[in-house]
Amino acid sequence: MFNFTWGVFFVLVNFAFFLLCFKFFGKKGLYAWVGVATVIANIQVTKTIDMLGITMTLGNAMYVSVYMTTDLLNERYGVKAARRAVWFGFFMLIMTTVIMQMVLRFVPSEVDFAQGPMEALFGLLPRLALGSLAAYLVSQLLDVYLYAAIRRKFASANQLWIRNNGSGFVSSFVDTLIFCAIAFTGPEYGGFSVWIQLFVSTYVFKFILTAAGTPVLYWARGMKVPAEEADSGLPTVPAEHAAVK
Repeated sequence: MFNFTWGVFFVLVNFAFFLLCFKFFGKKGLYAWVGVATVIANIQVTKTIDMLGITMTLGNAMYVSVYMTTDLLNERYGVKAARRAVWFGFFMLIMTTVIMQMVLRFVPSEVDFAQGPMEALFGLLPRLALGSLAAYLVSQLLDVYLYAAIRRKFASANQLWIRNNGSGFVSSFVDTLIFCAIAFTGPEYGGFSVWIQLFVSTYVFKFILTAAGTPVLYWARGMKVPAEEADSGLPTVPAEHAAVK
């Protein structure tokens, strides 16, 4: 019962930080959230827990918040902004995987205590990252286009819940199927029965979180946030000096 109670609080904390990131940093904050959430979700997914008698992996709350972010970008800034965020998250995951694999190759000092735990955690990352990269790219781009397509049919402001949950219902299924097929296939994970349990529990949990996050999206959509900066903050260069001669 502790995992369930703590899990509810954990989800609320995730959603609160998502809102704060948008409130304080605006559109740029959403891009930052996608990058951070994508990496953290792939670290959290290495931990398996039991909740209400069901075996599931962590990382779902953080990963669902990425869908929420691209949906919010789609809603307020358009398809192009949402698609750009997807590619940004994709790049961040590749960068993290490459850098951490290079870190593990360093020969540790005799007094080092981090190599073992890091190998246990990030040694799994290449396979998890492969599954996540494939699942992330396919499902997130699908979500962006589905959201835009559903919006053409259900365009009113109070139909946000249809757009959000409709696109999330399909894209979460695709994401979970691809990820579990790559990351959790093999005898070391307990066989097909455990795989099915992980797949079903992960998908159902993601969809529940998507539905739970819908009021958060309504709230975020109406927020007043910092406007996009018109320039870089650097002195303006006169046109005649900027021209290449």
